Amino acid sequence: MPAPQEAPAATPLTWLYVPGDRPGTVAKALGCGADVVVLDLEDAVAPDRKEYALRATAELLSDPVPGPAPVHVRVNALDGPLAEHEIRTLAALPGLAGLRLPKVQGPADIRRAAGWATTAAGPLGGPAGGRFAEPVATPLTAPARTGRLAAGRTARGPRTVHPGPRTLTATLAPADGQATRALPATPALHALLESALGIEHAFAIATAHPALRGIALGEADLAAELGVRDEAGLAWPRSRAVVAARAAGLAPPPQSVYPDVHDLEGLARSCARGRAMGFLGRAAIHPRQLPVIEAAHLPSPEEVEAAAEIVRAAAAEGGAQTLADGRFVDAAVVAGARRVLALAARGRRRR
Repeated sequence: MPAPQEAPAATPLTWLYVPGDRPGTVAKALGCGADVVVLDLEDAVAPDRKEYALRATAELLSDPVPGPAPVHVRVNALDGPLAEHEIRTLAALPGLAGLRLPKVQGPADIRRAAGWATTAAGPLGGPAGGRFAEPVATPLTAPARTGRLAAGRTARGPRTVHPGPRTLTATLAPADGQATRALPATPALHALLESALGIEHAFAIATAHPALRGIALGEADLAAELGVRDEAGLAWPRSRAVVAARAAGLAPPPQSVYPDVHDLEGLARSCARGRAMGFLGRAAIHPRQLPVIEAAHLPSPEEVEAAAEIVRAAAAEGGAQTLADGRFVDAAVVAGARRVLALAARGRRRR
């Protein structure tokens, strides 16, 4: 079993999903302040638009810096007819920060996707960045680049314009020896658990491959399969996902989307419950949800002060100890306090 991966220092709090077949919407989303923009090739795209969505996404990601936020792509279901081609098309493109894999059932799905990524081709079998005509009269336009973006651009080098650089893991080619242009590194993979079987295999999925950087729930499909009618029925799968991620050394998973984009108070309450369960951040389907999600998952001033006191006490005296107010402090408590302070610092930088 691969060694568990450490969670990245700057864990995203907001993951904004955008239909991959709407370049104008994508251009706006890249500048709206999300930590990660997820181009969706799956549920948000009609069947007759799938090919166009892939072409538009590949064109965008042929740019090493497609925008001020990292760009992930959710491909179609791994057991369907589209995912292999999508992964091979996108995996080696310089603007791709990660692939989100839907409906993962077990560790074999992750290893299969990683294998496809190591036999990457250019867009639709051709060279990266090829132009094309959309089937309707909507021009493809990239977001306007500011001087900051232009200054941050480097030839295939590390990004300097936003947090969350692409994580790459070298992987061997598949055993069939298929000819490829080159042996690319595997992009960061994120597994979406959307079935009872996926929940049962959560830890095995989380440790299936070194390129696996995170897991999350797809709660709409999961709730439908389980036949649950309210959130109480999802309590155990949610806890299972959190425990599996942390046991594997991954970042805490983000919450699944809150479907009512107008109910911001309900979103805030749901985020508070998710944070109490161990989730960190959330997927969104509208920019208006982003500030609510971020505020809910950042620590309060009281939490920051309590964490700072713990860290100060640990620095002054090593080993387990009891604070003046009776709180017991050991290494695990100190580690948690440092995570709180890191999140607080992130919030100050955003302001």
